[in-house]
Amino acid sequence: MNLGDIAGIVAAIAFVALVAFLAVPLLKVGKVLDAATDSVREVTSHALPIIDEAAATITAGNAQLAKVDTITTSAAEVSQNVSAVTTLVSATVGGPLIKISAFSFAVRRLFRRAD
Repeated sequence: MNLGDIAGIVAAIAFVALVAFLAVPLLKVGKVLDAATDSVREVTSHALPIIDEAAATITAGNAQLAKVDTITTSAAEVSQNVSAVTTLVSATVGGPLIKISAFSFAVRRLFRRAD
């Protein structure tokens, strides 16, 4: 065995030691990746029912908003009808009441002058 053979053996042993030294972190990284994969699976399995429930809640909320919209539309129509009736009553009853009020005022004034 000459010096070159010994240097080759030392280099080979150093390379094996380096591979063994780097294999430990690689194995640990593999375990971390496995744990991360399991965590993602678990989060996904819990998140899907929550998303489904949120979609159902939004659908129910939209149905309630449609009902509120119908109620609001009906209230606006009732308000318009009440306004129309008020205008009609005012025009029908208001004019004669003003005339009666003016007539009664004139009669009272007439009787006051007569006294």
